[in-house]
Amino acid sequence: MSNNQVPRLAAQACWDLEQWLEHMALIHPQDIELGLGRSAKVYAELALNMTDKTVVTVAGTNGKGTTCAMLEQGILLSGRSVAVYSSPHLIEYRERVRVNGQMLSEQQHCQAFEKVENARGETALTYFEFGTLAALQLMSDSSADMLILEVGLGGRLDTVNIVEPNIAVITSIDLDHQAWLGDNKEDIGREKAGIFRTKIKAVIGELDPPHSLYEAAKLHRVAGSWQGQDFSYTEDQQGFNWHNHHLNYKGLPLPHIPAQNASTALQVIDLLGLKLDKSQLIQLLANTQLPGRGQIIQHKPMVILDVAHNPQAIRHLAAQITKCEYRELYLVTAMLADKDIEQSLSPLLDFSAHWLLASLDVPRGATSTQLNSVLDTGQKVLEFPDVSQAYCQALELAKADDLIVVFGSFFTVAVVLQLIQKR
Repeated sequence: MSNNQVPRLAAQACWDLEQWLEHMALIHPQDIELGLGRSAKVYAELALNMTDKTVVTVAGTNGKGTTCAMLEQGILLSGRSVAVYSSPHLIEYRERVRVNGQMLSEQQHCQAFEKVENARGETALTYFEFGTLAALQLMSDSSADMLILEVGLGGRLDTVNIVEPNIAVITSIDLDHQAWLGDNKEDIGREKAGIFRTKIKAVIGELDPPHSLYEAAKLHRVAGSWQGQDFSYTEDQQGFNWHNHHLNYKGLPLPHIPAQNASTALQVIDLLGLKLDKSQLIQLLANTQLPGRGQIIQHKPMVILDVAHNPQAIRHLAAQITKCEYRELYLVTAMLADKDIEQSLSPLLDFSAHWLLASLDVPRGATSTQLNSVLDTGQKVLEFPDVSQAYCQALELAKADDLIVVFGSFFTVAVVLQLIQKR
């Protein structure tokens, strides 16, 4: 029996959210199977109408979540309505869909899941495909006139790509998910560029785009805006400065999200025709934050949480650490085994740090021993069976003027966020 003929389980209208999520995890034998055929078939059955909405799709190796968050806030500040789909979630599934800044109820999610279940027939969807189609159902049903769709690990073959965008955004290109996307930036850029459509507007936030992105932009004849050419930013003692061909902002607050992503979002906001005055821009830069992205959860000792899990993201994290003042550095990490662990941890090896390595008890999770195998023998290392123990040990060891950084995966950061919620 082929994958798309797996018999459907008997779904119940009275299922709660957890029961639906368990069902979604069981109906396809693989966590990831790229391809649009299954999703497109069910999408057609759902007969969703997006024609009255402006759609922005956001792809990239890193920076998608923060770029989406700033776009969302900019749209709301302009007085327009907006729905956002973003994944994965940190604490609870409902984080994946926001309408006008608010999560939806469990009942609304369950109703959308039921519609997808009825539409799919015998088509076996992956967890991501099922959830994405349900999110599109929720967004189509909403009153939002603008939709922001974060693309998953890919671009060309990602479920989100069944939706026709008005603007396509690529935040960054680097190595991640090489088993599915390719082992070099040219191949990865080509896959991400799969969200381009003929003659639409496109914003490329990557500062060093691979040639494949330029080729794709030319092929699709997109109206491209390129970071460093059509828009750019600087940071100095006066703050954050940004300009494009007709706008010039100076002395804005330094963003809490990576400046490259803030700059990309500002260009999209301009292309959407949203007019923000100086006070709104100040509010936008000062207030846009996202949990788990450089998130400071306490001081004395300072604790920073970051979902960075690939070489590019951890290089940025390393740059942020160099800006911090501290006595001792404690690095708490757990990662997925299918990541490039050696290259990912490499940017942090020059720091004099205490490493607290944890095993990640999830599918594809790496063990602390696997992490330790890529560190130099001279590193100060402790191993733990789980993130909770590693983090609690770091808190016990650290003094008031020390720095603790927790990173490596959404799962890693989620454990710590759940711990502090229970306090």
